[in-house]
Amino acid sequence: MSSEHKSETATLAGGCFWCLEAVFNQLRGVEKVESGYAGGDVKNPTYKQVCTGTTGHAEVVQVTFDPQALSFKELLEVFFTIHDPTTLNRQGADVGTQYRSAIFYHSPEQKQIAEQVISEINAANIWDAHVVTEVAPLTEFYPAEDYHRNYFEQNPYQPYCQVVIAPKVAKVRKHFIEKLKR
Repeated sequence: MSSEHKSETATLAGGCFWCLEAVFNQLRGVEKVESGYAGGDVKNPTYKQVCTGTTGHAEVVQVTFDPQALSFKELLEVFFTIHDPTTLNRQGADVGTQYRSAIFYHSPEQKQIAEQVISEINAANIWDAHVVTEVAPLTEFYPAEDYHRNYFEQNPYQPYCQVVIAPKVAKVRKHFIEKLKR
């Protein structure tokens, strides 16, 4: 009997990738989180290019996870808790297509689960408006520059980290305590 472990990958956009990375790194079953860019039409974009909003890319995280410990649906439940999926091309003060809410699926199963979760959220009237999260196939993922890696962990006292990221991390710790790494 083989106990071979097979990881899955999810690529998610929900505003600033620093926030998403900090949250997903907390979760049991998450093996790796890498910030980057997806959904655009410029090859190998830089942070500076993506920030202009002209490349079509969104700031994303690519999450490698163990589906035995954390399902794709559970990952999406956390994802939809830490950003506002009803605002088009905006998260808080961050405005532009690079901050859009998106799920870049890796398989037909991920697409189906994403659409199902969005449908459930809309039916439950959790938000005052309908979810505008884009669900699209992942075509290309470009890793972000090195200085973006573990940004929150490396810069916990930076004002953006204190005001924007820390509350999201605290919210996940409170609402998903059973899913946290020990």
